[in-house]
Amino acid sequence: MIELRTPAEIEEMRPAGRFVASVLEATSAAAAVGVNLLELDALAHEMIRKAGAESCYIDYHPSFGASPFGKVICTSVNDAVLHGLPHDYTLRDGDLLSLDFAASVNGWVADSAISLVVGTARDEDLRLIDTTRRALDAGIAAARTGNRIGDISRAIADVAKAEGYSINTDFGGHGVGRTMHGDPHIPNNGRPGRGLPLKPGLVVAIEPWFLSTTDRIFTDPDGWTLRSADGSRGAHSEHTIAITDGDPIVLTQRS
Repeated sequence: MIELRTPAEIEEMRPAGRFVASVLEATSAAAAVGVNLLELDALAHEMIRKAGAESCYIDYHPSFGASPFGKVICTSVNDAVLHGLPHDYTLRDGDLLSLDFAASVNGWVADSAISLVVGTARDEDLRLIDTTRRALDAGIAAARTGNRIGDISRAIADVAKAEGYSINTDFGGHGVGRTMHGDPHIPNNGRPGRGLPLKPGLVVAIEPWFLSTTDRIFTDPDGWTLRSADGSRGAHSEHTIAITDGDPIVLTQRS
């Protein structure tokens, strides 16, 4: 079921967006050579506790997960691109790290993701990350009343295809509200002018993610982490936005 939020409800969602943004800022700043993924999860967990927020991940057990997630942030490294389960891994120079975080504040959820390179960056990694960011910007720009879901999807795909990246549509954007994942699904490729009409009050997470040389993925033995089929690296960018009569509101905007 697709729900439209009132202007007052969108205002009530802002604290969740600000909190999610703050956790991503803190964990990305803490990510450095020699830092363990479990330390980043512990940092996010402590911020949740201090804020009186609730994790959307720790008890999350959808059909595609082998068990409840058990951690509070996704940490995907190098050939992992989505749903990276934090584990005992120490970051190394040149690692490409994607952080994906969602939490509930006062009953409202926000969801966002960021990718970065730890230490010395390779040009191809920076190009991949930049492409996801520009695709996110393009998707947000298309998220306007009068357009359709397919316009968001096509805007994302146009940026990726211009850089030569292929696109997986198994996972993509989604509705956000009282829960982390809801309707509508927003694939990262589609046909303009098709799909659900966009109306004021629709709150969604838009999340382009691409792999360097493939669009195929497989699930790691941990039952959660999604990796590229050919070992190439991946990157992921995401914001929760609210569609209005004018410009979309980016609820998870980072400073």
